[in-house]
Amino acid sequence: MTEAVTEVAAAAGSWRRATVAGAALGVIAAGAAAGVAIERLTVGRGIRKKARLALDAAGPYGSLRGMPGTAHADDGTELSYEVEEVEEVEEIEEIEGSEGSKRGGGAAGDALTVVFSHGYCLSQDSWHFQRAALRGAVRAVYWDQRSHARSGRGVDQVERDVPVSIDQLGRDLKAVIDAAAPKGPLVLVGHSMGGMTTMALADQFPELIRERVVGVALVGTSSGQLGQVNFGLPVAGMNAVRRVLPGVLRTLGSQAELVERGRRATADLFAGVIKRYSFSRKDVDPAIARFAERMIEATPIDVVAEFYPAFAEHDKAAALERFVGLPVLVLAGEQDLVTPSEHSEAIASLLPDARLVLVPDAGHLVMLEHPEVVTEHLAELLARTGAGRTAADAGSSSG
Repeated sequence: MTEAVTEVAAAAGSWRRATVAGAALGVIAAGAAAGVAIERLTVGRGIRKKARLALDAAGPYGSLRGMPGTAHADDGTELSYEVEEVEEVEEIEEIEGSEGSKRGGGAAGDALTVVFSHGYCLSQDSWHFQRAALRGAVRAVYWDQRSHARSGRGVDQVERDVPVSIDQLGRDLKAVIDAAAPKGPLVLVGHSMGGMTTMALADQFPELIRERVVGVALVGTSSGQLGQVNFGLPVAGMNAVRRVLPGVLRTLGSQAELVERGRRATADLFAGVIKRYSFSRKDVDPAIARFAERMIEATPIDVVAEFYPAFAEHDKAAALERFVGLPVLVLAGEQDLVTPSEHSEAIASLLPDARLVLVPDAGHLVMLEHPEVVTEHLAELLARTGAGRTAADAGSSSG
């Protein structure tokens, strides 16, 4: 009996530590947490569940699919991507384990391909609105970063205990390009961690940038010094968070199953955190807020913990030199608390010819909060690369 009581007490203590750890990391990670607005805490759980289900059915967000394919990273990790062709575009049901998924998009010939890289705790579906506007107008590749969404868990991380690095993500992107767009000009588009991935690609494969890349879009991202971001917290509070973070990460990594249970149990509380760190507008469409929440809560907590240390080490300011002379779009929300707009301004200062766009009343997920603005500027970038009028037309009709 005593042993049972001791075990229960230990489990309760672990639960509390795991919940606090999840909350702390949710505050400082790229929008990584889960829940809804505070006023919902006074509503019954059953009603809140029905409301979430209704929001999930309210819009087709994340429902667009292309021709599936699989690339393999240098450590063997399976990376899932989808290709949208310029020809007739049909919505393709996801085919798990079929020959179609192995086929992928095939060689692209000399057609221009736009490659979209998503952010931390998100997925390729975070580009939903841009994908909807541009499909059929330009060849595009959307992929899921390792350990996210449909891609496999990082082999190095699971089997060899190798920490995730932004450099590894850059090599992953190269593997996707080799598989999905081995020929022809490229436009690289990256949001947040996806922008860092793009910089890491440039750092490690300068010949690819020199020979094939004709345009770059860096959305809500940073070239370094992320350890100085305070995420909207008072300096003293942020310093306290940084002091406990190593222990937080250890707890998350060792108590993943327990944390996931706590995460589900406290989902309503954490949704307000998601909304605060993803969006600026108070009147953001609830269905879009819920869509972001679904992507973030689908990221396993051990993956959240696994990736976070890589951001403190990220420093790719020197790699931006690879983009000099190219059409570059640097875009961010003015109210971004995760990668503040000052980081985009710093990137633009190193790329004198870049077009800097700061979107008022926009947070970290600017491509979901103000999709028409992001799509318009992406279409303009494509036009500057010579992608043709069809992309520009898509941008002008995206609102």
